[in-house]
Amino acid sequence: MAHPRPFLLFGFMMDVVGHISAGLWRHPQDTAHRYTDIHYWVEIAKLLDKAGFDALFLADALGQLDVYQQRPDTALRNAAQMPVNDPLLLVSAMAAATRDLSFGVTVSTTYEHPYLLARKFTTLDHLTNGRIAWNVVTSMLDSAARNLGLTHQLPHDQRYDRAQEFLDITCKLWEGSWEDDAVVRDKAGGIYTHPHKVHPIGHRGEHYQVPDAHLSEPSPQRTPVLFQAGTSSRGSQFAAANAEVIFMAGLTAEAIRKDIDHIRQLAAAEGRDPDALRFITAITVVTGENDQQAQQRYEEFQRYISEEAALALFSAWTGVDWSEYDPDEPLEYIETDACRSALASLTRIDAGRRWTLREAAQYIGIGGLHPTLVGGPVSVADQMERFAEASGVHGFNLGYAISPGSFEDFIHYIIPELTARGRVTPPPATPLTLRERLQGEGQRHLRDDHPGRRFRR
Repeated sequence: MAHPRPFLLFGFMMDVVGHISAGLWRHPQDTAHRYTDIHYWVEIAKLLDKAGFDALFLADALGQLDVYQQRPDTALRNAAQMPVNDPLLLVSAMAAATRDLSFGVTVSTTYEHPYLLARKFTTLDHLTNGRIAWNVVTSMLDSAARNLGLTHQLPHDQRYDRAQEFLDITCKLWEGSWEDDAVVRDKAGGIYTHPHKVHPIGHRGEHYQVPDAHLSEPSPQRTPVLFQAGTSSRGSQFAAANAEVIFMAGLTAEAIRKDIDHIRQLAAAEGRDPDALRFITAITVVTGENDQQAQQRYEEFQRYISEEAALALFSAWTGVDWSEYDPDEPLEYIETDACRSALASLTRIDAGRRWTLREAAQYIGIGGLHPTLVGGPVSVADQMERFAEASGVHGFNLGYAISPGSFEDFIHYIIPELTARGRVTPPPATPLTLRERLQGEGQRHLRDDHPGRRFRR
């Protein structure tokens, strides 16, 4: 009998008070108001590291959530992903306090510059000893565009065209600029770096010109592990060509399975090994000693849901001002330049259900647009195994209802059950880079079939 494959387990957070559970920051046990305190983040990182989580994934947004009612008031009043701080600045402190936990950080290609971002991630790859990943996004908020040099956001597919050039530049810098033996640190000879082994990349493209060499010497992974979360048509193509870990959206395992199969086909057409891609999906778990206690906990959480905050989040994710719609009418798919997969997950993807706006708001209230699993240890572990088997995902991005209580409950009740089933394994004797945890020991750099490898000298 084959041994079960261990799950990839990521914590899912954002540098905010309220992330994807709308209004739950008001719960008396929630301490996310400490998000401005570095000790809060270090404590969470140590908690996840000790429990055997693979990574902490940090989402981000660069604009106000002002689609709902055409102003940010609702998001501000309800702490719906506002205020929000920079997640990249949290990583160094958390890395210093942990041994194995990796960190995936969201940074937008639309508003960063590839030359500067390459240095930031190289620096973090050095400081974490190879435990860093970049979640490559294109951003979806008009408010971000208005405040970052554009009159309005770029069209959806054009953002991905720009993102591809951006990623190509960073890969040229990470993979091709410095040769492996460029740095010799020869004190006697007075040579730190051989200049002839450091090469300008000479990039001239549609969106960027980057003529010179990378500023930083190669880090343990050279290129950070590349995450991506697009399941629109263009997003799927981008993920298939570039991503190593892909976050899947969808409320049903069957819908996710369909998208995974499609991305695998696209990856094979790009000349990549589809089996090398890792797929995860977000879930939120509400648990306790048994099913009854978990259900009571879930009903308690529901009392703190803010429907108004949920609609502010849903409006930002979809680009639709839902304040203008009847809350009891069925939702219909609307083509927008925001996050198309968010609305599709309720309208096109989950075809077996006709959602009203009010039902969507209640669902979003705990865990956002992702499944929420409720039950005791055996029940939740069974649900996770069934979902993974039916969908084909390799693991889960664990959201929370309250912080850090949801993580503490999962670790106390669920981790022992998953460990007994072989779904969570002890940490390696020697710390690994994140890419090694995903691909196997010794695989520190991009695989040979990844398009970024074509830039290596």
